[in-house]
Amino acid sequence: MLLAFSVAPSGRPARTAPHSSAGSAAVPTDEASVHDAVAEAVRIVRESGLPNHTDSMFTTIEGEWDEVFDVVKRATEAVGRYGSRVSLVIKADIRPGFTGELSGKMERLEGALRD
Repeated sequence: MLLAFSVAPSGRPARTAPHSSAGSAAVPTDEASVHDAVAEAVRIVRESGLPNHTDSMFTTIEGEWDEVFDVVKRATEAVGRYGSRVSLVIKADIRPGFTGELSGKMERLEGALRD
């Protein structure tokens, strides 16, 4: 499965929010930002060990259903500490028996563009 997702906080953050470079330390909410929240989510994705790609709009991960959704859940929970609400957008390509599609789809597209 390929799963592209975008997650962002909204609303008033909790009294304190985790600071991405300080691990478990907290900073006043006026220093928290969307890019810090997104960095927390991307960190979780990268530490998962699953193939992934992040661009300006989405992070795409590849793996089996349960492992992919576990990562999305943990990333969403991390972002939730930065606001009272979380916006989560998901798009999935579920194609049993196929792996390497994170790069394979792009290789086929580039090949078609060269033809």
